[in-house]
Amino acid sequence: MAERTRRRWIWVLAVVGVLAAVAVAVPVGVWSMGGKPDIDGVADGAVLHPDRLGDLAVSADDDIVLLVDGEQVRTRRDGDRIVLADPGLDEGVHSVTARDTAPLLPDRETTHHFTVDATPPELTVDDTEVTSLTEPYTLTGRAEDASVVTVDDQVVPLEEDGTFSVELPRPPATVSVLARDAAGNTATEEHQVQVRHPGMRAVHMSAMAWSSPTLRDPVLRMAREGRIDTVQLDIKDEAGDVGYLSNVPLAKQIGATNDHYDAKAVAEQLNDLGVRLVGRLVAFRDPVLAEASWASGKHDRVIQTSGGTPWSGSYGEYAFTNFANPEVVAYNVALAEEAAELGFDDILYDYVRRPEGSLEQMRIPGLQGTPEQAIVDFLATSRDSVRPHGAFLGASVFGIAVDRPTAIAQDIGAMAPVVDYVSPMVYPSHWGPGEFGVANPESQPYDITYRSLKAFVDLMKGSGAEVIPWLQAFSMSRTYGPAEVAAQIDAAKKATGAESYLLWNASCRYDTTGLKPAS
Repeated sequence: MAERTRRRWIWVLAVVGVLAAVAVAVPVGVWSMGGKPDIDGVADGAVLHPDRLGDLAVSADDDIVLLVDGEQVRTRRDGDRIVLADPGLDEGVHSVTARDTAPLLPDRETTHHFTVDATPPELTVDDTEVTSLTEPYTLTGRAEDASVVTVDDQVVPLEEDGTFSVELPRPPATVSVLARDAAGNTATEEHQVQVRHPGMRAVHMSAMAWSSPTLRDPVLRMAREGRIDTVQLDIKDEAGDVGYLSNVPLAKQIGATNDHYDAKAVAEQLNDLGVRLVGRLVAFRDPVLAEASWASGKHDRVIQTSGGTPWSGSYGEYAFTNFANPEVVAYNVALAEEAAELGFDDILYDYVRRPEGSLEQMRIPGLQGTPEQAIVDFLATSRDSVRPHGAFLGASVFGIAVDRPTAIAQDIGAMAPVVDYVSPMVYPSHWGPGEFGVANPESQPYDITYRSLKAFVDLMKGSGAEVIPWLQAFSMSRTYGPAEVAAQIDAAKKATGAESYLLWNASCRYDTTGLKPAS
C-alpha cells in the first residue's frame, strides 16, 4: 500500500513539472491563467481615421494571429509587437481579433470592433452681410458630424444639431473656421466676411483746405443741409505731407507731419453731425519719403530708371516710392492704421500703383512677381490692418484700368476681392474721343460716366467690393457746373445701383446747386 502511494505521488510531481515547464515557455504578457491577448492602438468601439490603423498592435510571440473581419491577415513584427502588414481598410464598421494559437493551451482571443471614417465634417459658414465695422459681429454656421469647431483657433460651442454661433467684437476681414470629427477628419474654411459699404455722398478736402474756414465752413453747411453725408480729408497728399501731427516714427523722422488739423477732433466733430470721415492716403507718390530715402542712402525705397537714378516721369524728381519695398509698405500701412485708430471711417488709397511709363525702363528693387500682384498684396495687408479698428478700405484707380490692368499695375479683378470698394476716376475730361463708344466724352458726361462705370461693375461682379466713383466737379476745356455734376451723379446711380460718389475739385470749392439733399 505504501509503495502504491509513493508511485502515485511521483506521477503527480511529474505532471506538475511538465505544466511548470510549459508556463515558463510562454512569455509573460502573452498568456496567463485566464488571460487574453491585449490589442493596443484601437479601442473597442473607436471611430478612427484610416491613418490610425498603423497604430494597431499586439505585444506577443509568433503564436498570435490577427483576423480582420473574421479573415486572417498578414502581419509583421515591429520590435516586440505584431502589427498589420497592410493597414488599409475601407470606410465602415470592422472587427479585429488577436488569437493565441500556442500549443497545449486552449485558443484565447480578444476582439475589438471599430469604425473607419475618412470623411471630413460638412462645414457651412453663413454669409451674413454687415454694414458696420464698429459693432459686434455674430458668425454662424453648421458642422455636420463634427465634435469640435474652432474659430480663429478658439473652441466655440457646438449644438447637438451641428449648428454653432460666436460673437466677435468686430467683423474681421477673414476668419478661420475649422470643424473636426471624432476620427480626426477636419474641414476648414477661410471665410471672408461679407461687408457692404454704407455708401457715401462726399467731397474732397485737402488738409490745408480744411484748416481754412473759408473753404471748410461751406462744406460743413452742405453736411448740415444733407447735401453730402461724407467728407473726404487728406491724410497724406501728393506732396508726401501728412496733414496732422502723426506719431508714426518714420513720418516724424523725415519731417512729413504738419499741424493743419487735429485728426481726432475732426472725426468727433463730423461724427456729432452724423457725417462719415474718409481719409485719402496717397500711397506711392511721395516726394518727401523718396527724397529723404535717397539722401540717406536707402535707394531701394525709390523706383528708379534702368540707369539707377530716381524715376521722375512728369512728376518731378524723387516722385515715386517703391511699392515692393517692405519699409515703404510698412510706412503707408502704419499711417492707415493710425488714422483708423483716430476715428477715420474709411482709408481710401490714391496713387496705389506704379508710375506711367515702360516697365522695361524702370528698376523696382526687390520686386518678386508682377507689379500688379505686389499692389494686391499691399491692399490685402492694409485691409487686415485697418479692419480691426473699424475702418473700411478703398482704392482709387484710373478709369483705363478696367481693361488695361498692366498699364499702371492696377488689376481691378485681382484688387476687388481685397478691398471694400474701388473708386474709379472716371472724369469725362480725362477720356479720349471714342472711349466706350462716346464720341466726345467731356461733352457727354452722362454717357461716358455710365458706360465706364458699367464696365467696372461687370468686371467686379461677385468680388464682394462695390464701385464708388470719383466724379468731376472742376472745369477743363469745358465748363462744368451743376448740370454736368448732376448728369454724372445720375449716370453713376444707374450704373452701380447706388447713389454713392466722391466729388473732386482740387481747389475744394463746390457749387451746391448740383447737389440735392437726401430724400
